Amino acid sequence: MLYRRLVAGRIRSDWQYRASFFTFLTAQTLITALEFVALAILVRLVPTLGGWTPAQVAFLYAVAAFGFGMADLFVSPVERISVWVQTGTFDRLLLRPAPALVQLCAFEFELRRIGKLVPAVLVLGWALPNVGVDWSPTRLLVLVMALVCATLIYASLWVLTSSFSFWAVAAKEATNAVTYGGQFANEYPLHLYRDWIRATLGWGIPLAFVSYVPSQYLLDASNPLGMPSWLVATTPAVALAAMAVAAAVWSVGIRHYQSTGS
Repeated sequence: MLYRRLVAGRIRSDWQYRASFFTFLTAQTLITALEFVALAILVRLVPTLGGWTPAQVAFLYAVAAFGFGMADLFVSPVERISVWVQTGTFDRLLLRPAPALVQLCAFEFELRRIGKLVPAVLVLGWALPNVGVDWSPTRLLVLVMALVCATLIYASLWVLTSSFSFWAVAAKEATNAVTYGGQFANEYPLHLYRDWIRATLGWGIPLAFVSYVPSQYLLDASNPLGMPSWLVATTPAVALAAMAVAAAVWSVGIRHYQSTGS
């Protein structure tokens, strides 16, 4: 498979500079961990956050951080498309018998981004036995579904927002505002935000299905918004819809791509 070969070559290339690899890996892990430390300090000062216990908030954070970390590892390289478009090197991807998106993500793959997953896995491992939930096979299946769908939704957002670089090559900051900003917003229960923020980030984008909806169902946590329990069953449909929209916008961008003209 072309993707596997390109990624393997990229990993071998990065591995030639071990000091740089481990420095970046450590930095990624520590920076991500600091985000949770800040959240933990806040939760420690406030016994409950919007009615959610510290363990429940940790679980919410871990699910969102895991999905974000997976998408960051495999799909976030698409945000560098603006550089490829500006330099005209994106043309090379269109001349090869493989999807341009797959090639782009493979060429820019960085294994050291796995550092963002480490804190998420550790926090999730701590939260699971401390949230007071009987982890039946059904709940574990919903948890796995939530982690997969969180990854797919974040990946779709990266592709969708990066696609606008076909029309505005300086669109990377807008991409970061949605992806990284969305991840920060998902670290807290959605009902803490104002109505217009919930409507935009939660249901419009829709980041509520990344961790808030599954977590509320799995933990039977405080539910000020009155969400029905069956809403969690729509999470896969939301993830598939996000993928479909991202794929459609990407395809339109490809069709309207006119190179640099040089």
